Amino acid sequence: MKIGIIGSGTMGAGIAQVAAMAGNDIYVYDANPQALQRAQTQFEQTLQKLVEKGKITEDTSASVCSLVHWEASLDAFQSCELVIEAIIENLDIKQEVFIKLEAIVSEDCLLASNTSSLSITSIAAACKHPQRVLGIHFFNPAPLMELVEIVPALQTSDNTINTAESIITSWKKCAVLTKDTPGFIVNRIARPFYSEAIRIYDEGIADIETIDDAMRKLGGFRMGPFELMDLIGHDVNYTVTETVWRSFYFDTRYTPSFTQKRLVEAKWYGRKSGRGFYSYLPDANKKQANHDETLQARIFDRVLLMLMNEAAHALCMQVATANDIDLAMTKGVNYPKGLLRWADDYGIDKIVAGIDHLYNTYHEDRYRCCPVLRSMSREGLLFYPKT
Repeated sequence: MKIGIIGSGTMGAGIAQVAAMAGNDIYVYDANPQALQRAQTQFEQTLQKLVEKGKITEDTSASVCSLVHWEASLDAFQSCELVIEAIIENLDIKQEVFIKLEAIVSEDCLLASNTSSLSITSIAAACKHPQRVLGIHFFNPAPLMELVEIVPALQTSDNTINTAESIITSWKKCAVLTKDTPGFIVNRIARPFYSEAIRIYDEGIADIETIDDAMRKLGGFRMGPFELMDLIGHDVNYTVTETVWRSFYFDTRYTPSFTQKRLVEAKWYGRKSGRGFYSYLPDANKKQANHDETLQARIFDRVLLMLMNEAAHALCMQVATANDIDLAMTKGVNYPKGLLRWADDYGIDKIVAGIDHLYNTYHEDRYRCCPVLRSMSREGLLFYPKT
C-alpha cells in the first residue's frame, strides 16, 4: 500500500516508521528542505540504533529505509491510497493542505489528519469529497505507543472508517473509535490528572514531590503528574488544556491553571528547557516527599475521583464505548488500569460520595458528579457487570 505523510517532524517521521515497518511504500513530504533532510538522517539513525540493540536486523533496516521516500513535492502522492497529515495545529493551514491534496490524489484516496485538538469536521468541510476524510491520531512516540484514535468527521462514510480501522490494525496498533469532540478520548479524560494535581498544589495541601509520590506509590502510575507535565513540555500541555477548555465553552472542569501559565510565560517548559516544576540543572536538589499516609491517600483519592468522573462523563456523552475508553487510557497514556474498570473496583457509591463531598466543600461546577455515576449508584450497576 502507498502511504503519504505530510510533515517530517517527530510525529510524521514516527508514523512513517510504523507504516514502513508494516511493509508499506511511504512518501514523506515537507515544505522545508532542511527539515526533510534532517528527518531522513534521524530516521536512518533511529533504525541503526534498533539494529545495535538487536531489535531488528541490518537487512530489515535496509528494507525499511528503501520503502521510505523523502519528497519535496506533493505530486509524489498521486498514487497514494492513504495520506496522513501531521503538521502544525492550525486549522486554516490544514484546510489549505487538504484542498491541495484533493487536486492531486485519486477520489478513492483516504485523507487523514493526526490532529490532537482540532475539529475533523471542520477540516473535512474544506474538501470536495469530505466523506473520505477522518482523524487518525497517533501518540508520541508513534513507534512505541500502541494506541491510535480513529476520529470520524460528521461527513465521514462508514466505508472510510472501516478501511482506516483495518489499516491501523494491520500495523499492529490498537485502534479505538471516538466521537469528534475536543480532546477526543485521551486528551479530554486525562485533563484532571494534571489540573487537579496543580489545584492541590495551588491550595497548599501538598508540594509537587508529595503529589507525584502519591500518584506513583498509591496509584501505580509510571510518572507523577508534575513529572509528566515536565516531560511533555508545558508549552504543549498547557496549550492542550486551554484548547479543550475553550472548545468546551469554558467548562470549569477543564479550567487551566495560572501556575502552569506562568511557567509557559517564563519559558520554563520542563525537561527540554532545563526547568519546569522541577529543575533539571546539574546542581538541582530534589526535595523529599512527605510520606504521611493520610495526606497521600487524600491526594490520590481526589485525583482518581476526578479522572473516573471524567471518564464517566465521556461515556455519558457517547464519546466512545466503555471498552474503548479504558483501552485508550491504558494504551495511550499507560494508566495502570482502565478508569471505568477502576471505578467498578473502587465502588460507584464511594465515587459519588467523594465527588459530592468535593462539591459541597467548594460549591464549584468543576466538581459536579456525572449523572451516569449517580444513576448507577441508585440502581447498583457496574460498568462491567459480573457474569
